[in-house]
Amino acid sequence: MIKLLSYPISLVYNIFFGLTLVVFHPIQWFCFNVFGPKVHEKSVYALQFSLMRCANILGTRFTFDNPHKIDTNRPLIIVTNHQSLHDIYPLTWYMRKHHPKFISKIELGKGIPSVSYNLRHGGAALIDRKNPRQSLPALMKFGEYIEKNKYAAVIFPEGTRSKDGTPKSFQTKGLEILFKKAPSALVVPVTINNSWKMLRYGKFPMGLGNHLKFTVHKPIELAIFENKQELIDSIESTIKNHIEH
Repeated sequence: MIKLLSYPISLVYNIFFGLTLVVFHPIQWFCFNVFGPKVHEKSVYALQFSLMRCANILGTRFTFDNPHKIDTNRPLIIVTNHQSLHDIYPLTWYMRKHHPKFISKIELGKGIPSVSYNLRHGGAALIDRKNPRQSLPALMKFGEYIEKNKYAAVIFPEGTRSKDGTPKSFQTKGLEILFKKAPSALVVPVTINNSWKMLRYGKFPMGLGNHLKFTVHKPIELAIFENKQELIDSIESTIKNHIEH
């Protein structure tokens, strides 16, 4: 019955979601080309907020638990599990004071209104996962960019999303590069729950009435860890131990 009900509601959601992306594409272009990157960034945050309101059409709720006072004048490396594209816009909105920038596959850099424009012009790292000669220098440059500007790098070390919420093993290469190129960063583990339920039936219809939960764990001083593999293991354990099954 719920799945049947989700068809018309998902149709309405998709219309509003698509319109939001289309409307914000020229807004982003105008902000970037007329006023510059800082105003463009504000337009991106307005987009993320609007996408959250679109998700409310599906009965989606968001909880962002962040009890920590994280310095906004420090580079961050936000490490989180990955369950769906619906991880991205709430995380961007709630962490906006830290200027979050994402590592994304290069294919997303074209063809998607608003999203592709932001990835190309908003400071993201677009990587070809099948081509280390492209991806490794791109990650190095990204880490240097984060360190210099005191922004937040967001990385999903699983490499791809979990379709049922079950976490995948972390791939460590991207983290190792960021640790090396942004040595003054705070590492911020985040656990995401229930985002996968938005796509429990596939791309259509959407899941209804989901409660997406984001838990920010205690930030870690990267510089105090000499053994980076030990740090990665600790982060992975923290994130996975808070995933709801």
